[in-house]
Amino acid sequence: MPLIPSAAVKKSRILIVDNDDPFRQILKTTLRVFLPTTAIDEAAGGIEALQKVDTFLPDLIFMDIRLPGENGLKLTKKIKATHPNITILILSSYDKPEYREAASRFGADRFLVKTSLNHMELKGLVKSYQKVYESTNQPDPCESSWKSGFNHQRTKKS
Repeated sequence: MPLIPSAAVKKSRILIVDNDDPFRQILKTTLRVFLPTTAIDEAAGGIEALQKVDTFLPDLIFMDIRLPGENGLKLTKKIKATHPNITILILSSYDKPEYREAASRFGADRFLVKTSLNHMELKGLVKSYQKVYESTNQPDPCESSWKSGFNHQRTKKS
């Protein structure tokens, strides 16, 4: 099997869009642990996010649902209209059914609750992302670990 020159291999890219700087930094640091060779960029708001989508060309976006100016749902719809292969994970501090439904309607690939996102869940998501990215460079719509995020019921921790 011939080796592919490293210049020909596209490096995966992740964009974190959240106006909460401490959360962005924690997520970025955690992702760097699991994906040390992945390029990770960040944006604090919608305008900056749209610019970075066009220049940075991420494969995966962690998108906060509430942003100053335009919300994460509308941004998701805009991004999916021009870049349908970008995987977008909506982040929210609230696990409300209406938020999950809206995220799905606006084209998000998964819905994550910030307060219950732990290192193990993030590691599982990252491994799933790596597997899908490495095999096709695009999320597989049949990959259950990506699409299962809309109806996943959490059990309360005691």
